[in-house]
Amino acid sequence: MTDISMDGIAGTSARARRDIGLKRRYAAERRFRLYGVLAISVGLVFLAIMLVSIVSKGYTAFWQTTVTLPITFDAKVIDPSGKRATDPNVLIRANYPKLAENALIAKLGIDPGDKATVRKLKGFLSDGARAQLRTLVMADPSIIGTTRNVDILAAANIDSAFKGQIDLSVDESRRKVSDQQVAWMKQLAADGSLAEHFNKGLFTFGASSRPETSGMGVAIIGSLYMMGIVLLLALPIGVAASIYLEEFARKSRFTDLIEVNINNLAAVPSIVFGLLGLSVFINFLGLPRSASLVGGLVLTLMTLPTIIIATRAALAAVPPSIRSAALGLGASKMQMVFQHILPLAAPGILTGTIIGLARALGETAPLLLIGMVAFVADYPSTPLQPATALPVQIYMWANEAERAFVERMSGAIIILLVFLMAMNITAIVLRRRFERRW
Repeated sequence: MTDISMDGIAGTSARARRDIGLKRRYAAERRFRLYGVLAISVGLVFLAIMLVSIVSKGYTAFWQTTVTLPITFDAKVIDPSGKRATDPNVLIRANYPKLAENALIAKLGIDPGDKATVRKLKGFLSDGARAQLRTLVMADPSIIGTTRNVDILAAANIDSAFKGQIDLSVDESRRKVSDQQVAWMKQLAADGSLAEHFNKGLFTFGASSRPETSGMGVAIIGSLYMMGIVLLLALPIGVAASIYLEEFARKSRFTDLIEVNINNLAAVPSIVFGLLGLSVFINFLGLPRSASLVGGLVLTLMTLPTIIIATRAALAAVPPSIRSAALGLGASKMQMVFQHILPLAAPGILTGTIIGLARALGETAPLLLIGMVAFVADYPSTPLQPATALPVQIYMWANEAERAFVERMSGAIIILLVFLMAMNITAIVLRRRFERRW
């Protein structure tokens, strides 16, 4: 009887220990899941803070304040000597800002003889009116002597004030917009002459020292040139290298050394590739600085390891039975690779390529070292001409002191993030649509 009781107590004690152990394991699992959820939540919070900060500062960059003025293209201002028929350069040298100033004076009802008031108009319209009106006259000289409504860009400070980015309640001496200019803003806004329009110039203008006339046109073209060069060079070279290493090369110390170096290159800081491009492509080969070609070559070197690693992983994921079946039916090794293995691995290769391009699109450090931080106002017609890139343009605007450049910097970040998100979403969609489960 005593022995039975002792056995029962021992069994109960063992079950109790097992229950306690299970409870501890379940508690540890719950804590681990809680830590994971907490880590993801913290990451999402910081991501949300970053996105809200960027969007709140940058969405206004997609709108630009303009003043609609009836511009009289007075021949006395454009060609006072009447020599434009024999000297076309007269139209280039004309005092076009005077035309915009005269139209604004008439619009506001200001006495042209009141020099003190007229001087306050100097900071109301953008200096870009010169190029805008000159372009209109050069394209169609017949408009000389006529009056046409033209949307003239407002100066950066007027644009910021009209968007509510300048506190007009503070003392006039502590802000860049005077009370007189605020009164003119209200007068023009009341009759619809001062309004916000979609800022096409953000996508078409080149570099400028004036915020209202600066845009990302040159940077977008430069980035497109570089991405095209990276795609044309990195994809075939990376796929060819991957096929050789995965399908044809014999395992040896030499191939192991190559694999280790490829993996190491994928982790090398991007600025090192910039130094390599500076020493090889510019100093040794003599290629032009600030050219999209050099930037594309540098980004190709940086992207190659990513494409090679992704392609090898895609090739290795194809089951060996596919290789055996192709060879068993009499296919050569070349036919087996290019007619069977490569098509099945194509989704993974495409995904790796897009991810590599997305990384290259957002790189800044290597492009700074090869001179793509230059001030470029004209569109490059070839990859050999000076250009810049989207991330470099963002870096340049971040160094400017005026608030309007901060607005454009945030707007450019939004556009760059949209490009990167589109490329990554495309990679995910293609992978899920064409990926095969073995």
